[in-house]
Order: sequence, then C-alpha cells, then structure tokens
Amino acid sequence: MSNLSDIGFPVQSEQDVNVLITETINRVESIRCPQGFYLRFADASGAEIYLQGSINQELVGFNPHFDGKSKRLVCLTRAIERDSSELDGGFYAWANPREENNPESCEYPFVFDVPDFRTIEQIDFPKNREIQLTAFASNDFKIYQSEQDYYAAQTNEPKFAAKSFVPSGLFAVGETDDDIPPRPVGVFAGEIKEFELKTNELSKEKFYSFLVETLGGEIDVVADVKLVSDEPKIGGILSGQFWLSGRIISLPEEKEITDSVN
Repeated sequence: MSNLSDIGFPVQSEQDVNVLITETINRVESIRCPQGFYLRFADASGAEIYLQGSINQELVGFNPHFDGKSKRLVCLTRAIERDSSELDGGFYAWANPREENNPESCEYPFVFDVPDFRTIEQIDFPKNREIQLTAFASNDFKIYQSEQDYYAAQTNEPKFAAKSFVPSGLFAVGETDDDIPPRPVGVFAGEIKEFELKTNELSKEKFYSFLVETLGGEIDVVADVKLVSDEPKIGGILSGQFWLSGRIISLPEEKEITDSVN
C-alpha cells in the first residue's frame, strides 16, 4: 500500500509512477512560486497530485493530497523545510487553540506537510489558521462498528480513547531540532461522521474517504479499499497510523482586510 493507492492510484513501481505523471501532466494547472512551480492535478473524486518543477523547468518531485471536507483551527508555530526537495515542506502546529495565536492554549502539537508549501505567504508565528487536513491510511488501519468494539479490541496497555491523537512524528525530535525534522505522522482514533466509496475518475480505481471527528477537530481520512476489511458505519470508530497532508484555507489577515475594503 502507498499514499497514492489511498486515493486510487495503485502504483507498484517507479515505472508506474512515471506512467502516472505522464497521464496527469497534461491535465494540470500551473502554480508559480520563487523556487519554481507546482503542477496541480485535481480529479473529480477529490484525489490530487502536486508535481514539482524547479526554476530550471525540471520535474523534481510530487506529493499526493485529497481535497476533503474537514476544517479545523490550528496555531502554526514554525515552518518545516524538507531535504527531499526545495519545494517540500510543512508546518509545526498546535491543535484547537482556545486563544488567539497562543499555542499554550491548545490541546497538542503535531506536524503536517503541505503540497503547495512554497506558495504560502510569510507567516508571523505563532498564528492561528484554519486548515483542511487529510490523513493517508497505512497497513495498521482498522475499522470498528462501535466504541464498545474499539475498546474491547484494546488488550494491551496503554489504552486509547475513541477520540485520541498521538503525534508520533514528534517522538525523538524537538520542535527546534533542525537536524532531525519532525515527521508528518500521527496515530489516532476517531468517530466516523461520513464516508464514501469513491472512484478515481482517471484511474477508475476505487478508494474510501471518511470525515472523522477526533481529538482536536475534524480530519479527512483516505484509504485503499484493500485496507478496509469491514463495512464502515456512521458512528463507528477508525484508527491507525497516518501520513498527514494539509492545506491552509483561511486567508492571511492582511488580505482579508484588503478584500473587505474593496
């Protein structure tokens, strides 16, 4: 399984990836930034791919995303750059701030990557922002029909709540540790509010999308159909370890003020 298969692109090899890039590159919108450009492919299913191009017009990478329904407020405290590509990056964030721009008023820290990272205008940290957050499922993904089933399945300590979030990508690293950047990974459980078996229009492959309520707010979850062994149910619980990809959906305050004046 892979992050790509979670949104209906079941690639198995580098050749499969090259074929996928060839199929999407003529159906993209170009997004410029000082470090180069992104080519965004958006499928009707919500599956997205952001190809990355350098200032020398060379493709240097790509990242998947899913354009879901979730909205959650976070307090961003710093940007995180990645060695994999100059166009890769994300943010260190704190979940569910109760005060304006105050990470100490939040529930927990976590990290998420951003597929169009270099297009984000400079942020004066700490800063509250609304984001859409997608979690890509991995092999330990599980679905439970009820909270009772979820709790009954926990035979080892520690036991986790049906709405819980562990920022596992922060383990063994610190917020200011530039040598080992924290990873955009979280282990969580949450209640299924909505779900849909989607069809990727480009590949014709199916995948599941879920809107989940967990500790700290909503999150979209996408999963390869092969990971879903039990029929999902509204009110059921899902859990696992996930790669986190997010997009900032609230505008910078300066732009909001300008738009309101105009």
